[in-house]
Amino acid sequence: MTELHPEIAAVTARIVARSRQTRQAYLDLVDRQRDAGTNRGSLSCGNLAHGFAAAEEDKASIRAGRAMNIGIVTAYNDMLSAHQPYGRYPEQIKIFARERGATAQVAGGVPAMCDGVTQGQTGMELSLFSRDAIAMGTAVALTHAMFEGALLLGICDKIVPGLLIGALRFGHLPMILVPGGQMPSGIPNKEKARVRQLYAEGKATREELLAAEAASYHSPGTCTFYGTANSNQMMMEVMGLHVPNAAFVHPGTRLRQQLTRAAVHRLTEIGWSGDDYRPLGRCIDEKAIVNAAVGLMATGGSTNHAIHLPAIARAAGIVIDWEDLSRLSAAVPLMTRIYPNGSGDVNDFAAAGGMPFVIRELLDAGLLHGDIMTVAPGGMAAYRHEPVLDGEDLAWIAPPAESRDPSMLRPVGDPFQPTGGLRLLAGNLGRAVIKTSAVEPDRWIIEAPARVFDDQNDVLTAFRAGELDRDVVVVVRFQGPAANGMPELHKLTPALSVLQDRGHRVALVTDGRMSGASGKVPAAIHLYPEALHGGPVARLADGDMVRLDAVQGTIEVLDPAALDRAPAAAPLPAEGNGRELFRIFQTGSDDAERGASAMLAALERG
Repeated sequence: MTELHPEIAAVTARIVARSRQTRQAYLDLVDRQRDAGTNRGSLSCGNLAHGFAAAEEDKASIRAGRAMNIGIVTAYNDMLSAHQPYGRYPEQIKIFARERGATAQVAGGVPAMCDGVTQGQTGMELSLFSRDAIAMGTAVALTHAMFEGALLLGICDKIVPGLLIGALRFGHLPMILVPGGQMPSGIPNKEKARVRQLYAEGKATREELLAAEAASYHSPGTCTFYGTANSNQMMMEVMGLHVPNAAFVHPGTRLRQQLTRAAVHRLTEIGWSGDDYRPLGRCIDEKAIVNAAVGLMATGGSTNHAIHLPAIARAAGIVIDWEDLSRLSAAVPLMTRIYPNGSGDVNDFAAAGGMPFVIRELLDAGLLHGDIMTVAPGGMAAYRHEPVLDGEDLAWIAPPAESRDPSMLRPVGDPFQPTGGLRLLAGNLGRAVIKTSAVEPDRWIIEAPARVFDDQNDVLTAFRAGELDRDVVVVVRFQGPAANGMPELHKLTPALSVLQDRGHRVALVTDGRMSGASGKVPAAIHLYPEALHGGPVARLADGDMVRLDAVQGTIEVLDPAALDRAPAAAPLPAEGNGRELFRIFQTGSDDAERGASAMLAALERG
């Protein structure tokens, strides 16, 4: 076995030491739920009869209680391209379960909103806290105690983190994540970005923009850029929560169906009645969380996971922070260039060797924990292989010895850059993160006068008026979780990219989020303390010189006297489009580095 890289070992030890008390409390909960919690055998006759009343041909098996009953928690809806394929999954899963003498029922559905649809709209202010709603929906589904295992059907943005956070409250159950796969490639990503920038400059019509977008997002399946959805899928592989390398296989194919079948069959083998019990709460441990962070750095994954990964970890009693992520990033080379970090998409990445290549390289370099409890037998070694069809049967083969496309995927020994894609920034403006994997190194340091906004639409108004056509640090504040739910500000990307392409030194500083597809403009995001809580960003004014330095890891206003001003008044709370219903999440949320979750904050308060 390859010796673990010393920095990976050191960060893991730091997390284990910090989490010792909370992790043990969580594992005690898992053991209590397994041994003394509510389960199908403890249900009254009335309870049980309600549970199998509509089970049709599976009624007798569920009633007898002699075989695993699998709970399906699904994020299906047919408005999201990534989740539309899940519509037929429950009936397939029931057939696959019967092949192993088991049964399956849809335990419940959870909401699944699309940041692509709500980007720049008021609905985006519900987006982050939909994760807490998804976690609660997962708990509601599983609390019926009718199930000895669960399959979690979800792919995108807040959905996978929410499913895991909720499922971890039932950590005594074995569970497997079941992906749906990505759509085929549409128009080249550079062409899509070109039309977006032309539209931002008023040089393309709305119809031309819509035609480009429709040619990019064109069929069932996950969007093909490497944003939060596909970063989710990567993380499930390096955490060992998929059957090996199920992530990047197209919907509607025979191989995809066989991978779903394999997930059902495998779940029946890892229940508590057998000798290979693999409960979710034991699978997600400190090493698995470190693996997820390493995968993010090696692939230039979504900045949203600087929020989601701490939240997932907390749900399992594990405490991580941005220093952990930054230290891992310094030790892990960037192996991929997937759009927006490069020109090709996840289909090109998969064709070049994909996750099996990445996992093999990271394991052989001692950069991944190979000894975690995965849902597949054999630990992470099983994830070094890619799935194929051998006739009608599913098989796994070794990935290519060398990348099939070095412009997309490179080995650890010849990376695109020696460090990963995420860095911690700290200074007199607070703490933030920056994604550097898509940013040219000559723009890792930006020093320019600030232009301060409290609303992203005002940024675009100023851009169209020519007021930002210079070196500028665009500051967008009152965008934190407590202020308005921490929306993504991806709507600003085309305009800021235009300014940068004109030769200006441009950066974004915000207590909000950027997209998981954060691109070529340097952006200090997730800044906290947020403006609403009196963070220093609330004291900035137009013209203050701000320095963002991703080399030294600092974010500061150069004249400290600027921070002696009274903070700006906060905008009034917004109403409409359901936002007021989510105010309970806003008022109770903690900071971004801890996961920005009202639910987890309340859980820890007891």
